[in-house]
Amino acid sequence: MLDRSLRAALSGPLEAVAAALDRSFITPDRLTVAGLVLGLASAGAAAAQWWAAAVVLWLVSRVADGLDGTLARRRRAHGRGNDSEAGGFLDIAADFVVYGAGVFGVAWGASAAYGAPWWPFLLVLLTYYVNGTAFLAFSSIAERTGRQVDDGRSLSFLGRIAEGTETIAVHTLWLILPFWAWQIALVWSLFVAVSAVQRIIAGYRLLR
Repeated sequence: MLDRSLRAALSGPLEAVAAALDRSFITPDRLTVAGLVLGLASAGAAAAQWWAAAVVLWLVSRVADGLDGTLARRRRAHGRGNDSEAGGFLDIAADFVVYGAGVFGVAWGASAAYGAPWWPFLLVLLTYYVNGTAFLAFSSIAERTGRQVDDGRSLSFLGRIAEGTETIAVHTLWLILPFWAWQIALVWSLFVAVSAVQRIIAGYRLLR
């Protein structure tokens, strides 16, 4: 829901940081891997109940995730990149790993520290699974049939109420308030479920 607005607001700062990082030894794929490693470290910190470290690692990992695409587009614009889609594939795969690990990490930490039940976090993972299936299946079929949704990303993304911006915000919130993590997860799973239904309906209509 907020991705388009946030991307427009952050495009300038991200471009500036990408320009500063534009060195031969820093590549978009390396930034993607850095974001993956930091995201997994955040999940581990949450499981260990190191909540402050988990928040910092999580936010830095998402900054790296935002910079990889910005740097790739910058290099292509200056004729120094390539047209390979491998980076986009790596990016989405890393995102799925980080989001899933983040849910698992906070569930482990919150259950150990505050007796939080596991089932709300399992609901989140289920709704993530359905959402991922819907937009990845749509992207694949849309590419094959020439019905892509081009918003500058590697995949045809069906934006709805639960997008990347909201996901980052919720994962940050339950790391800041781990004693309310399962309640946040329960509400979030409802939002993501609604988003999944929206994506399935929208994808079906666009592909008819």
